[in-house]
Amino acid sequence: MTSQTQMEGAIPVDPAPRSAASWVRVLARYREPNTARSWFEIGVSLIPFLAIWALAWWLLSVSYWAGFALACFNGLFLVRIFCIQHDCGHGSFFNNRVLSDWIGRALGVLTLTPYDVWRRSHALHHAGSGNLQKRGMGDVYTLTVEEYRARTWFGRLRYRAYRHPLVLFVIGPAYLFYLENRLPFGLMADGWRIWVSSICTNIGVALSVGLILYFGGWGPLLLVFVPTTLIAATLGVWLFYVQHQFEETHWDQAEDWALHDAALHGSSHYVMPRVLQWFTANIGIHHVHHLYSRIPFYRLSEVLRDHGELAQAQRLSIAESIACARLHLWDEKERRLLSFRQMRAAYGIA
Repeated sequence: MTSQTQMEGAIPVDPAPRSAASWVRVLARYREPNTARSWFEIGVSLIPFLAIWALAWWLLSVSYWAGFALACFNGLFLVRIFCIQHDCGHGSFFNNRVLSDWIGRALGVLTLTPYDVWRRSHALHHAGSGNLQKRGMGDVYTLTVEEYRARTWFGRLRYRAYRHPLVLFVIGPAYLFYLENRLPFGLMADGWRIWVSSICTNIGVALSVGLILYFGGWGPLLLVFVPTTLIAATLGVWLFYVQHQFEETHWDQAEDWALHDAALHGSSHYVMPRVLQWFTANIGIHHVHHLYSRIPFYRLSEVLRDHGELAQAQRLSIAESIACARLHLWDEKERRLLSFRQMRAAYGIA
């Protein structure tokens, strides 16, 4: 018999909590992409992005501020394009892996991200997320309280500087997308494909910048190209941060680490207004994505619709996420992220 809450349209609640690993078989039902839908999502992302880019360029002849503002808004479409590239990297956007890879490589020129380099580092992130022995590749580096305590005063100062919001969310995105992405740092010994991806993306970016300068000069470059890419980079870094850096996230030493537990409990469900959910291509449903990365982004909402346990897990509102920027250290005893102030109060460490 249908319950009263189900009749009223409430999210259905699974009869009993499942283990993280047991969700894999359930989520496999959602993995098949719809080819027509995938092409549609590319179209409704790429066509407006290019049109707004051209309009912002034209608006510079009327008002620098109008062109600049429109370019900033267009950063939202570039975030969505990056999320499509992200799905291509997981092989979830099309059944044809070759097609997914070449679309991802093409989009990588727009997002300033060498596709094969990013795909490799992101695969390492998924394979080791929440494992304290596999930090440092494709993640926001996080120390434990004991590791911080063992550092010299200069080492602590460096870590505090790295975790400062100005560095993480202002300087960091610009450095990552404009400079670090130009070379395959951390993967330089991984073979020629990594280098070809990096070099070819750089050539594509250089040609794009050259064409902008040739036809429009410095105005379109500084007032359209830079704000669009920088806004997208900043939003992307913020999204990645709050997807794993929240108070009750999940970290373990290698001997205690379990892939599916880390995926489910170490990834947030970032609850956003519908319009932001669209621009970010459901990337906020990150706990489901980490549990089963082959689900195309447009099917993630189906999972939450069908499984109330996942819809309610790790929910993080925008207001709550702001406080996450103050969390810096993993406390292995309390199993939660602490701010420097909380660490000082609990352990007396400066």
